Amino acid sequence: MSETQQVQNAPSGESFAALFEAAQKTAQEHELGGEGQIVTGIVVRVSRDFVIVDIGGKSEGVLAKDEFVDAKGEFNIQPGDKVDVFIESRESDDGLISLSKEKADKMKVWDEISSACERDEIIEGTISQRVKGGLSVTIRGGVKAFLPGSQVDLRPIRNLDRLIGQTYEFKVIKFNKKRGNIVLSRRVLLEKERDAMKAKTLENLEEGQVLQGTIKNLTEYGAFVDLGGIDGLLHITDMSWGRVNHPSEVFSVGDEVTVKVLKYNPETERVSLGMKQTQEDPWSHVAEAFPVGKRVEGKVMSLTDYGAFVELEPGVEGLIHVSEMSWTKKIKHPSKVLEVGQEVACQVLEVDSAAKRISLGMKQLEPDPWTIFTDNYKPGDKIAGKVRSITDYGVFVGIEEGVDGMVHKTDLSWTVKINNPGDVYAKGDDVEAIILSINHDEKKVSLGVKQLFDDPWGEILENYKSGTVVEDAVVLAQTEYGIFVRIKDGIEAIIPQNEIPVGTSVKAGERVRAEVANVDSMDRRLTMTMLNPGESAAAEQLQVMKRESSGKGATLGDLFKDKLQNLVESKEKEKSGD
Repeated sequence: MSETQQVQNAPSGESFAALFEAAQKTAQEHELGGEGQIVTGIVVRVSRDFVIVDIGGKSEGVLAKDEFVDAKGEFNIQPGDKVDVFIESRESDDGLISLSKEKADKMKVWDEISSACERDEIIEGTISQRVKGGLSVTIRGGVKAFLPGSQVDLRPIRNLDRLIGQTYEFKVIKFNKKRGNIVLSRRVLLEKERDAMKAKTLENLEEGQVLQGTIKNLTEYGAFVDLGGIDGLLHITDMSWGRVNHPSEVFSVGDEVTVKVLKYNPETERVSLGMKQTQEDPWSHVAEAFPVGKRVEGKVMSLTDYGAFVELEPGVEGLIHVSEMSWTKKIKHPSKVLEVGQEVACQVLEVDSAAKRISLGMKQLEPDPWTIFTDNYKPGDKIAGKVRSITDYGVFVGIEEGVDGMVHKTDLSWTVKINNPGDVYAKGDDVEAIILSINHDEKKVSLGVKQLFDDPWGEILENYKSGTVVEDAVVLAQTEYGIFVRIKDGIEAIIPQNEIPVGTSVKAGERVRAEVANVDSMDRRLTMTMLNPGESAAAEQLQVMKRESSGKGATLGDLFKDKLQNLVESKEKEKSGD
């Protein structure tokens, strides 16, 4: 612009003075700081409620005294101290400028945070409260920042409330000064730390190495152990030489453990660990500690269909098979005798250190009933017992506690073929028998009931011919196909159903009148009838033979007399039965 133009455009004297004053004021504000700026002032006076600060240029500002109270509640400012303040407004009517230390501090903090973000620095903060989606963190100058739940740790944390009050280092992953928005991450730092530790761990990792680790997580099949940036799996079978039902029985998350590297695959970075391998195998001294025949005590750890596993010492278990639990009882399941956690005494039966197996027995601590029996009995001895059970092929009789003998159905009677022993015997019946044989290998005893008596067939052929009438045959049992009776000790007979009067019902022990109907010496069967006993042709002929043998001839009158006598007796018996 030319001088002429400058002169032409120059203001009048009055306006020029106003412009000069305004320019002077602007320069002064620029030097001292204008509204919205931070300046450094000197405390000149402290009153009861306010602090007066000189910010230069003969300008003073006022601040509330509360702004100088620190976190401990102490007031620590005095005249002459320098302080940074924020100019809120220029001079008021009283000539003082409105200042704020709190705003100055916050602006400085935001500037520091902004600079830290630009330099990629780490910021320390304290988790203050739980908020939606994560946590609120108090950082420098009381500024609040947001920590998303996904950025809290390497793995999701279920209970975020337990972190409140904890102080950690964070990295700023998002910063917006205008919106006052700061987002932090702790996970980024942990990942970086983990990667560094992992690289260091992998550098020296090798199979057979013994390391210290921390239980990081538990599953049903094992535990994951942090070895320093890399996790290894400690399988449940490698935790202890003893039985472990679940890893939680042995460990808790955070436990420090000593483990051995069993396998390591550098390509997949998979590590298999073992803890029991860092300890002596208890099976190495089992043969010396538990010799065969030794009485031992242990704790029942588990039950199966076939037996009970008993812990003799940590890492050493033996099996009591169900067949070794009792001499006398047939145990269907171990739970009928034992329960998990029970202390039990037993005897070592067999030891196989290589296969890590020990066979145990409970019954061996009690006298063997078989030994007692064989000491007291021999073949040919007479025994007495009760029927314990009945099968299609015979009757089992209890001889001593734990020892039974079996009477085969062919050894029940000399004279009757018994197809079903249950027709004649019932459980609990008293039985006498002769010991026929003793099988020591199989611990079996054969008995015979008919052997209580001599073979009666010689006597039968002589004294019990067809037509012989027996007045008091003892009923043994009534079945659907007939009645079993005993004529005398050792001689039994069958009365078939068709040889029994209709409607006849008898009970064991009753006595009946019957006639020998048939004597089969080949099949050794004695059959009788209850239909008009003594009236058959065989009976009449037998009477004639008896008279002839006595020397008296039988006349027609004698025969008629005998027949009439039999008829009268029969009628009387029927009448008495009615």
